[in-house]
Amino acid sequence: MNILFEDESLVVAEKPVGALSEGESEACMPFRLKKVCGGEIYPVHRLDRGVGGVMVYARTQKAARELSKQVADRSFGKIYLALLHGRPEEPSGRLEDLLFKDSRKNKTFVVKRERKGVKKAVLTYETLLEGTYRDSAFTLVKIKLETGRSHQIRVQFASRKNPLFGDGKYGSADNEKNIALWSYSLSFSHPETLEKLTFVLKPSENTLFFQTGCTELI
Repeated sequence: MNILFEDESLVVAEKPVGALSEGESEACMPFRLKKVCGGEIYPVHRLDRGVGGVMVYARTQKAARELSKQVADRSFGKIYLALLHGRPEEPSGRLEDLLFKDSRKNKTFVVKRERKGVKKAVLTYETLLEGTYRDSAFTLVKIKLETGRSHQIRVQFASRKNPLFGDGKYGSADNEKNIALWSYSLSFSHPETLEKLTFVLKPSENTLFFQTGCTELI
C-alpha cells in the first residue's frame, strides 16, 4: 500500500485501479489497510473500481462522523484528472445536469426534468493539455466537484460527446478496466485538530495518464 499519511484518526492512501473502495474482501481497500495499519478502517467517500487515486479513511467512529459531515456540507474538496475523447466546446467551464441513477443497471443518466430519484450535479473543469493517443484526439482536464453523484464526471462529459478514455460503459470505443479518471487531490479539516490538510497524488505508471505522457506535465 502507498500510504501518504497516517495517525490515530485517519489514513490517507492510494487506491489502486481495480481495488474496491468498500468491503471486507481481499480486493477491498479497508481489508488491505487493516493489514498494514491495524485497527478499524471506516470509509467516508468512494471511488469507482476502475478509478485510482488518493483516498482518506477514518480510523475511529468519531473521525468517520466528522469527515462524513465535511463530505455532506461540501467542505471536503475533491479534484480529479480526466482524459476526454475529443475537445470540449469550451477550454474551461461549469457543467450542471440533472442525473438519475438506475440501480438495476448500475448506470447514471442525464435527464431533463426533476422527478423522484433525480439529483443535481455540478462540476467545474479546466483544460491542461490537448494531444493525440492511438490516433484519437484527447483533452486532459482538471475537475473540481461541487457535488458527489454516482458516476458524475463520467456521465456529464459523456453526455457532451466527450467520454473518458477506457470508459466503454459511457460511450468510449476503448472499453478497458483502466478508466482515465484519477483522484488527484483531497482537501479537508483534520477531524481532531481541525488543521486544514491537502494531499496530492500524481497518476501511477499503470494508468492511461502515464502512457500518454500526461504525468510529465501534471
